[in-house]
Amino acid sequence: DREKKVLNDNVSTFPDYLASHEKSLQEHLSFQLTMSLVSGQKYLIAEYLIGNLDSNGYLQGEIEEHARFLGVDASEVAEALELIQTFEPCGVGARTLKECLLLQLREHKKPHPSARTIIESYLPALARGRHREIAHKLGISMKELQDAVDFIRTLNPKPGAYLSGSGDIRYIVPDVIVEKVEGEYVVIINDSTPHLFINPYYQNLLRCGCEESVNSFIKKRLESALWLFRSIEQRRMTLYKVTEQIIKIQKPFLEKGIHFLKPLTLKDVADKIGMHESTVSRATSNKYVQTPRGLYSLKFFFPSSVGGVRGEEYSVLSIKARLKRLVEEEKPDSPYSDRQLKELLEIQGIQLSRRTVTKYRKELGIPTSSQRRRI
Repeated sequence: DREKKVLNDNVSTFPDYLASHEKSLQEHLSFQLTMSLVSGQKYLIAEYLIGNLDSNGYLQGEIEEHARFLGVDASEVAEALELIQTFEPCGVGARTLKECLLLQLREHKKPHPSARTIIESYLPALARGRHREIAHKLGISMKELQDAVDFIRTLNPKPGAYLSGSGDIRYIVPDVIVEKVEGEYVVIINDSTPHLFINPYYQNLLRCGCEESVNSFIKKRLESALWLFRSIEQRRMTLYKVTEQIIKIQKPFLEKGIHFLKPLTLKDVADKIGMHESTVSRATSNKYVQTPRGLYSLKFFFPSSVGGVRGEEYSVLSIKARLKRLVEEEKPDSPYSDRQLKELLEIQGIQLSRRTVTKYRKELGIPTSSQRRRI
């Protein structure tokens, strides 16, 4: 339904770096409302309700509240809402997570036989990982329960989220391009500043011997122009030197990936190139670099660090990547606890408290071990 343009890593296609216009959730639903051939008051109520959906597709407020605001019967609002709940994406127009999942279940051709009961009565217990308790109450095996849970996980708890873009066109143009040429990384400043030059007309005026006041005025403006030219060139050189140093330090990341991203501070780079830390900060602010590994903000290359067991330092991003991989490689029937993850990271030379491991796990959106357990 919607058109997507994906950032291409190939520099030759860089003019296509733009986020395309995406149809909003409200636009998508309003189009379906128009095609539904509903008219009159029901159309107006449905249009109003569509405007009261949040970014995930849920209706905000109670039916009675909307009815009072519109001055209509609650039954009319409920009828209009039922119409919206038949639209795509399936599950839109729900008021609760339970209703959202049940709406999707209603449209499913082959739902799991236990899915409806679990959604209606056991969602809180399921969220807490109380699988054995649920299986016992339903009188089914743990294998049957796991199959039901796997099915429920295929349903979308936020049906409107993927259609909730702002609709604006956003351009991401890299300020710097890094290419690998014959095994070495080359830095290219992708300067979008238009070519500037001094109009020869004003230079000729000086040579012609104009009045002193005119000459003085032109000289001042020429000096200002030359100062601007020098400032632009200095800014370009600063950006070049900063990026070149970053690429030297973070070469392992470009070669091998996120696990090899090194801890780095603005001061580290400033000391290497003989500039003040604040200069490096300004040079990297809101700047993007296109690399063979993707498009990144220059600030991405300055991750905070954590000390290792043997005195090394690891970037927080690389630690999170290792943590994510450990979880991905764990056995489904016996997932690692946070304490076990802490111990496994220590084997890799990374020393963290269990609390920090828990914090990183949550930031990665990884559930607890009991919630990850699959029988």
